[in-house]
Amino acid sequence: MPDRGGGPTGPRMRVGRPSRRVRTLLMTLGVLAVLGMAFTMFAGFWTDWLWYRSVHYSSVFTTTLWTKIGLFFVFGLLMALAVSLNIWLAHRLRPPLSAMSMEQQNLDRYRMGIAPFKKWLLLGITALVGLIAGASAAGQWRTWLMWVNGVPFGQKDPQFKLDVAFYAFDLPWYRFLLGFGFATVILSLIAAALTHYLYGGLRVTSPGARATAAATGHLSVLLGVFVALKAVAYWLDRYGLAVKSSDFKATDNWTGLRYVDANAYLPAKTILFCIAVICALLFFATLWRRTWQLPVIGFGLMVLSAILIGGLYPALVQKFQVQPNEQAKEAPYVEKNLKATRDAYGIAGTQVTEYSGRSNTEDKTKLRDDADTSASIRIMDPNIVSPTFQQLQQMRNYYAFPTNLDVDRYSKDGKDQDTVIGLRELNLAGIPKKNWINNHFRYTHGFGVVAAKGTEVDSEGRPVFTESDLPSVGDLGKYEQRIYYGEKTTTYSIVGGPQKEVDYSDDAGEKTTSYKGDGGVDLSSPLNRAAYALAFSEPQILYSGAIGDGSKILYNRTPKERVEAVAPWLTIDGDAYPAVVNNRIQWIVDAYTTTNGYPYASRTTLGDTTADSLTANNNSRAVVAQQNQVNYIRNSVKATVDAYTGEVKLYEWDTKDPVLKTWMKAFPGSVKAKSEISADLMAHLRYPQDLFKVQRELLTRYHVKDATTFLSGSEVWQVPDDPTNKSGNAVPPYYLSMRMPDQKEQAFSLTTTFTPNGRDNLSAFMAVDAEAGTDDYGKIRILKLPTSTTVPGPKQVQSQFNSEQDIAESIRLLRGGDSEVEYGNLLTVPLDGGLMYVEPVYVRGGGLKYPLLRKVLVSYGGNTAFENTLDAALNKIFGAEGTVSEPPGDDEDTTETPSNPTVQKALNDAQKAFDAGQKALEKGDWAAYGEAQKDLEEALKQAEEAQAEAARGGEGQSDGKSGEKAGDGKNASDKSPSGKPSSDTSGDGGSAADEEKAGG
Repeated sequence: MPDRGGGPTGPRMRVGRPSRRVRTLLMTLGVLAVLGMAFTMFAGFWTDWLWYRSVHYSSVFTTTLWTKIGLFFVFGLLMALAVSLNIWLAHRLRPPLSAMSMEQQNLDRYRMGIAPFKKWLLLGITALVGLIAGASAAGQWRTWLMWVNGVPFGQKDPQFKLDVAFYAFDLPWYRFLLGFGFATVILSLIAAALTHYLYGGLRVTSPGARATAAATGHLSVLLGVFVALKAVAYWLDRYGLAVKSSDFKATDNWTGLRYVDANAYLPAKTILFCIAVICALLFFATLWRRTWQLPVIGFGLMVLSAILIGGLYPALVQKFQVQPNEQAKEAPYVEKNLKATRDAYGIAGTQVTEYSGRSNTEDKTKLRDDADTSASIRIMDPNIVSPTFQQLQQMRNYYAFPTNLDVDRYSKDGKDQDTVIGLRELNLAGIPKKNWINNHFRYTHGFGVVAAKGTEVDSEGRPVFTESDLPSVGDLGKYEQRIYYGEKTTTYSIVGGPQKEVDYSDDAGEKTTSYKGDGGVDLSSPLNRAAYALAFSEPQILYSGAIGDGSKILYNRTPKERVEAVAPWLTIDGDAYPAVVNNRIQWIVDAYTTTNGYPYASRTTLGDTTADSLTANNNSRAVVAQQNQVNYIRNSVKATVDAYTGEVKLYEWDTKDPVLKTWMKAFPGSVKAKSEISADLMAHLRYPQDLFKVQRELLTRYHVKDATTFLSGSEVWQVPDDPTNKSGNAVPPYYLSMRMPDQKEQAFSLTTTFTPNGRDNLSAFMAVDAEAGTDDYGKIRILKLPTSTTVPGPKQVQSQFNSEQDIAESIRLLRGGDSEVEYGNLLTVPLDGGLMYVEPVYVRGGGLKYPLLRKVLVSYGGNTAFENTLDAALNKIFGAEGTVSEPPGDDEDTTETPSNPTVQKALNDAQKAFDAGQKALEKGDWAAYGEAQKDLEEALKQAEEAQAEAARGGEGQSDGKSGEKAGDGKNASDKSPSGKPSSDTSGDGGSAADEEKAGG
């Protein structure tokens, strides 16, 4: 009979072959999956290493990596060894099978079930807890590096007389070790108890003894270690009182000891420490006594003591000793908090001066010239005019400006000029056709700086550009204009290979270029291409023919990303700003060192404190995800990012900061000395906004030095809401060149105002000298107004503007049709004991999609002016004309008529050509527009030559400029300051016809 069960030709053989194939396939898939996961992990590691090496900060990568690996393995092994050792010991101390109760004998099947896998189960458990513990420890790499490299502060806390470094660097590490110890003991206790129960050492339901002597001794030792760690925790809690946060009526973020802490909690912690030590010794004593009676009693007493001594007693002290006479009891501790907080936030040197708020000069005409010299009043609001820059200087749809421009200062003819500046960055949303090649190979960079005077506009309310056009020309001279790294550049680009990049377009057509910089990671290696293809989930990187010899990939391209990556121990300011330094565009980034371990210094949350009306509308201006509380901050580092190469440089700025010195020890060579800052770079460094906002928030309470006043809350201020919009957020600080009463000359400053808590009148005006390299840099001055008189605050001044009938009627007329009125920054300037408010008013509409300055509001001493120009408004306020000539307004013609008839004829021809060009634009007649531009250029050239001839002969006069900025030697046909952009003159970014014509 045939073998139906398993012969060579039976069904089993036919079923077995597919089974082996399936197993082989599954094994192959498993191996491939493991290899895929391994390569994915390797790709992330490899691309990170390549990036750090490309920016020359590989030491940061290796130091961080090895620290994490070291902590992972050390603490992972410690946890695994502790748990496995206790499991092994519990198994070794198991009773013989014959001594087991019926309850334990019923567990035989479980013991028999795990017996073949005992070793693997032990390895699995220990590996799991080791991995978890190691990963947790690796996350403490900052704590470890600060502890092992800690530098003394040279300041001691007033309670324990320990250096501040103990609280900032040592105590966090000790707390981590303590937490790790608790976790280790608890997991070991659970593992040991389960093992004892499984093998008969513990009984739950059986009569008689609940634990064997061996199990009792083993578990008692673990409980003793736990209680001993609790004793250490009580001892550390004594020091923790100096950095403990608590609710206190004087401030929401009070830090440090109060009366109840020093006189109740501190002795209570000491007593509990002693009780815990005794209790731990009682647990250890069970090794000889073999009973839990005494240690259990001791543990119960410790718990009871913690409730009575650690909880009830301090509450009674607070109720019956502190509350009846709180100010007298708390005053000494408030003084400690006041001093520590002022030191920790760098506001100890704040100069508070009484200021009347009222002018002492009866003849206001004498103040007219003082108004000109007291401040270079900036009527160009960088947070309003970005659309104007966009419309007049965008040139191509694939360029864009940031939502908020920046304020810097540039020197011309030996005089500093407040300047509004922005970069023409890449805007991928505006490229003609989106695909992978265009997005990442052809359109790779922005082009050029655009800058305008902060204190002037032309006759139509447009910016007076000092650097403009494409390529940009003007006062900044020659510099590398290509912008590969910027705030709006958030995607990767592949450059330097076979594929040419779009450089810029002019009348001659589209220009191309190929990246020659040192930045980026080389993609010539197949390994690198495969790693980046996986890291960016883009397989075309692996096989695209557009990548070849010389190809580099650029990523992490925003200045903030780059500085955060090379210095992960720094907190980055929310506003990086560009400057032309040594013939290159450099992004300047302010960076901070922080800690939350400064004793007695009250804490603040950076993300909340630095929020204002600008960050509410532009999240890129906020401090990045910084919601952790800190109570110490220093602007310790000034960083630069080259807009072409992406090179990052960190410069030591605060040479006395111990936190920075600690990090410099941990990452040697990563921060350059302050002496290496060039003079050109120093001229553009400024006091950072986020630090100023943190300091002004603290100074709402900590401007007082008297504990009684602080506790009463009578001198509490607040940062007013921005009155120029309805966001309900704080008014942002403003950069402004101005002169405080004790200063002889104007200084580039950062300013803000304060109002009383819950009221709108003015309490104080605050300014910090923001010009780096000067003796007074960082000096905070506060002009404190008397509480006996009422001086209008920003909101009240804005309400006054809006309520005056003549102004309200003018605003209504400006809003006629589809026009919109936008209020610019409301600037405050101290003047002769009083305060002058200045606010530019912009109008957007009438066919224009960008705001133009139309009016200027000025208020001083209760008088208000609403005029076409700042000079006219000041003249009206003070009843006199100043020495500074008034630029022409849009409603009146103040331009002098040239006496030279040749000049006059040329200017008339220029106006006709300009008008013809505008009509041609409206009709879309590009041929006529080109002819009109040629005529305009020729007319302006003739006017310039005639003026020069008249000046040489002494027969004519030159006023230096006309409404269209004639005579500057530039081709007016494509120069935006002449009145219109060379292209993109309609709509937000121009028409498709513009793009097609300009691109040839």
